[in-house]
Amino acid sequence: MSSADSRDPAPVEASRATLSSTGAATFDLALRMGGLFLAIILVALLMFVLKPKSFNVDVGISVLRAMSSVAIMSLGLTLVIVVGEIDLSFGAMYGLGANSLAVMWILLGIPIYAALPLAVGVGALVGLFNGALVTWLRIPSFIVTLGTYNLLYGVSLWITKTSTFNPVYPPPGSEIPPAQLDFFTGLTASFGAHPISLEVIWMLGLALVVGFLLHRTLFGFRLMAIGGNPVAAQLARLPVTRYKILAFVICSMLAAIAGILDFSFIQTAQPNIGLSYTFPVFAAVIIGGASLSGGKGTVIGAMSGALLLAELQQGLALLSPGPHVQQLFLGFVTIGAVALDLALTNIRKHRAA
Repeated sequence: MSSADSRDPAPVEASRATLSSTGAATFDLALRMGGLFLAIILVALLMFVLKPKSFNVDVGISVLRAMSSVAIMSLGLTLVIVVGEIDLSFGAMYGLGANSLAVMWILLGIPIYAALPLAVGVGALVGLFNGALVTWLRIPSFIVTLGTYNLLYGVSLWITKTSTFNPVYPPPGSEIPPAQLDFFTGLTASFGAHPISLEVIWMLGLALVVGFLLHRTLFGFRLMAIGGNPVAAQLARLPVTRYKILAFVICSMLAAIAGILDFSFIQTAQPNIGLSYTFPVFAAVIIGGASLSGGKGTVIGAMSGALLLAELQQGLALLSPGPHVQQLFLGFVTIGAVALDLALTNIRKHRAA
């Protein structure tokens, strides 16, 4: 031990405590992710035993397609939860993203090449609105985004006049140029011997981008720091307001992108689409290991949670036990994931004490 360490052991003890805390958190995360991967494998094996003839490559591809929307929105919600806030408006934003594109492109005649970025821009404005209310007016994010959820659904009803849009069959008086329609449907076109939608590629690409931002940049480090210890972040003079607003903006933009991609794949947009995504997306993020107290969350966790839910959804559809079973399971899984998160948090506090 150096003379400096012998004179003042406090820095050494603080460093040891920090390393111990980091090691415990890493071990908890590894344990939780290991359990999640094991659950994914066990569910696949169970479906193979129960429905061996339905267990094939095409079913696996359909699972990936089914998880795409949930996974893309989970990426944005992960950022918001990591920074210590909650967003409940992403489901309605998903619908508004698709419907605003439909209105601008099909009704107003704005070319698809301009309508697409404008629709994503609507998501950015909504995220800015959410973030501003949370950070500037100090309104709890739960209340703000719950209100925004209803506002966005109301806007979707208003701008669509409760109509359903299909670019292949536009309403009377509207005409969609074939080149624009091909471009739009091509966003999620299928390719390969076992057709897989480009929406899966979009999902993976966005996961790489968000993963890089969250785990390999100063932006992600500061998000973790702000969510993990807001008081210390303020004392360190981190730009808390700016980073929280950015998290909300990215979350809403990703929700709009998910809605647009599904609109391209399904070729139908209606006012109430996306409203049923609130709990599946929230469950995917919590199952994936994000902490409601902030400061913890991973992209691989959110993606794995979305995969598990999509796998269960596909499996239950093959077994046909009734729609109530899926809802019951989703509720139990969400409660169980939150309970596990609280239990691990308490264990870490007792270790630190």
